[in-house]
Formats: sequence, structure tokens, C-alpha cells
Amino acid sequence: MDAGLLQFHAALSQAATRVEEALGTLLPSDETDLGAAMRYAVLGGGKRLRAFVATESAAIFRVPPGQAIRAAAAVECVHAYSLVHDDLPCMDDDDLRRGKPTVHKVWDEATAVLAGDALLTLAFEIVTGPQSGIDPRAQARLVWRLAQAAGATGMVGGQALDIAAAGAPPLDLAATTGLQSLKTGALFGWAAESGAILGRSDPEPLRRYAAALGLAFQIRDDMLDVEGDAAETGKRVGKDGEAGKATFVSLLGMDGARRRAHELVVEAAEALAPYGSAAGNLRAAAQFVFARNR
Repeated sequence: MDAGLLQFHAALSQAATRVEEALGTLLPSDETDLGAAMRYAVLGGGKRLRAFVATESAAIFRVPPGQAIRAAAAVECVHAYSLVHDDLPCMDDDDLRRGKPTVHKVWDEATAVLAGDALLTLAFEIVTGPQSGIDPRAQARLVWRLAQAAGATGMVGGQALDIAAAGAPPLDLAATTGLQSLKTGALFGWAAESGAILGRSDPEPLRRYAAALGLAFQIRDDMLDVEGDAAETGKRVGKDGEAGKATFVSLLGMDGARRRAHELVVEAAEALAPYGSAAGNLRAAAQFVFARNR
């Protein structure tokens, strides 16, 4: 492993620790099933890659770390909510997530729905609370953009397209790319953009970076669904093929998907050119997305 990737893994680990500590404080600490389910869904698992993108984009603009961690914690809450709901029987019907039983298996479907709802709303509380230290104008923009990224024009809209495609003729490459740009890419986009919003700077280069990063991430996910191991990925594999879903692998083949992911990693790095060496860890994140095994 080269020095750049070693530095990246150390930075990713440090960011994961910081956001885990913040989430431990921000999540409910009561003994109810709802509070316990929320903590179970968020804590003790995951790469925290979206949180890392948020903190690293903020670092480019020298945003105070406390504000950056708020954005990182918020995006992790939204991501966790999406996984809790995606795992439900009415969606993807998964029993395993991050190497452990899914929320609806540990509790029940109603608790899983409510835990997801509560995590989504907690994300907005995290970035707007009086202890966040974030300027109200930046708070308003963060909330507006997060609503767009998480809702019908973003992640939820992508999931709706995915559900609508079930049982229909497989989507073509353009439609699959559009779907995944919403379902997976929109939240990466907010994570990257949040740093520029907090730093009162133009977010466009970071949006381009995140668009390429999100698609590369999804392509690697599609590859792992074919060639991955459930013990390593922490979730069921082979489900897309079983469902007859159009994926980047089914459309491009394994070699074609690998080439496209590599092209996207290059695109992501090129988008960061305005930031020079300050974006080194974000460039390494794109390489990590391409090489990961879980």
C-alpha cells in the first residue's frame, strides 16, 4: 500500500472515531425500543465514508471541526435511516446488514420504520441545533440541500425508480446511471457540498467530484454483489442477479464495469484540481471506493 493510501486509511479511521463519538452523544440514550433501535442502526459499524467526505471537504475551507462533525453526523443518520428502511420486507427484504441482523429482525417492522423516521429528522436537528455553532444562513442552506438530496429529487426518488423497475424490462445504461445518481450519489453529493456551504465557497467542483465518486461506489457495489463474500461484505450477495435487476455489471460486464469505475475515479480526482494538495484525502477516497472489498 502506497503512502497516500496509508495516510487515507489513518485519516478515515480517525474521522470514523470522531463521528462515532459525536453520534454516541447526539443519539437518544433512553432505554426505549425506539432509542435502542436508533443506536443499533447507527453505531458500531460502517465505513463512515460519507462522514469522511463531509469532514474532508470542510477541511479544505478550514471550517471549524465542530461544525464539520455536525455535518458528518447528520449525513450518517440519513444514510442509516435509508438502510433501515431499505432492509424492510416491503423493500429489499434483507436479514443482514454490516454483519449483524437488520433492525426489523432484532425488533419488528414497526420499530424499524419509526427508527428510520426518527434518524432522518434527527439529521436536521443536528445541523440546526443551537449547539452546532453553524451560522443560521449556512444552516438554512444545509437543510435545503439535505432535503433535496434525501427526498423525492434525490435518494428516495432513486429508490422509487428502483422499485418501479422490478418486474419491468431491465433498464438501459443511461437509466441505470440516472437511478443510481439519485439513490447512491445524492447523499455523497450533500456530504461533499456541505464543506463548501460551511466555508461559504462555491460547491460546484465538489459536486462534480461527488457525482463521479457516487457512481464509482455503486459500480463497485454491483461488482461485489457478483464476486463478493457475505462474510466480508457484511450483507447478502447475489441478490441483484436473483431479482433480475439491471446493474453496471449486467450492462457492461465485469471488465467493462471495472474500466468505467476506473474512469470515474480519474474524473473525481480531476474535479478536485482547484484545491491542490488540500484535497489529497478526497482523491484517495475515490481510489478506496474502487479497491474496497466491503
